[in-house]
Amino acid sequence: MSTAVEFIHVSKRFEDAASDAVEDVSFSIEEGELVTILGTSGCGKTTLLRMVNSLIRPSAGSIKVFDKDISSTYPVELRRQIGYVIQQIGLFPHMTVRHNIATVPKILGWSKDKIDARVDELLEMVNLAPDEFRDRYPSQLSGGQQQRIGLARALAADPKLMLLDEPFGAIDAINRTVLQDELINIHQKSRKTFLFVTHDILEALKLGTRVMVMDKGSIRQFDTPSEILKNPADDYVKQLMDSFRQGFAFALERGMGPGEQR
Repeated sequence: MSTAVEFIHVSKRFEDAASDAVEDVSFSIEEGELVTILGTSGCGKTTLLRMVNSLIRPSAGSIKVFDKDISSTYPVELRRQIGYVIQQIGLFPHMTVRHNIATVPKILGWSKDKIDARVDELLEMVNLAPDEFRDRYPSQLSGGQQQRIGLARALAADPKLMLLDEPFGAIDAINRTVLQDELINIHQKSRKTFLFVTHDILEALKLGTRVMVMDKGSIRQFDTPSEILKNPADDYVKQLMDSFRQGFAFALERGMGPGEQR
């Protein structure tokens, strides 16, 4: 199995900042993994993700995507090869679902027949009936439906690598669970490499084939969910896992799922 993403002693310090947002980080992600990046606000997880597609440039170190140093790749060309999904979705309001999904394939010069077939394939993949949804506008969709279209759009040009930055953060608990399950199915079918940023411990453990726990710009542990739960690497990770267990136990006592806690 080949390496999809590799960070080699990567750091990022923003102008006028007192410390690094990401500090001397090294890791590799194998092709086909679904890696969740877990941490609180300001831990560096989004900065790390955005360095993969050159939306943010590192201050030091090197980053490789499928064994190619991204510093030698034109950023726009790099981003066309990587799917990117964010919480705000960013669908074009004046375009139908069909045309939103077709944005990158059109830029790449795909034929109309190929685009139409891909749009319908992706709508079915995210469980939205093509005949019902392809000609709707974003304003005619629920938040969960919009997020599914955002995911379909990111998958449209069949990228080998997907970056997802808290894509379900603004979705209600029930739809969030449904979208998580669909994402797992999409990943298993496609075997693409997914990097998924979240601050939700349950989401990170549920989705990740491996989980990267970050704090203050550093990686505290990068391992399978079961290993992190059983053998936290340090006190910080242990505290996170203990808080997850306590919250889960409290929810069960009250007869609620963890996503329903008040």
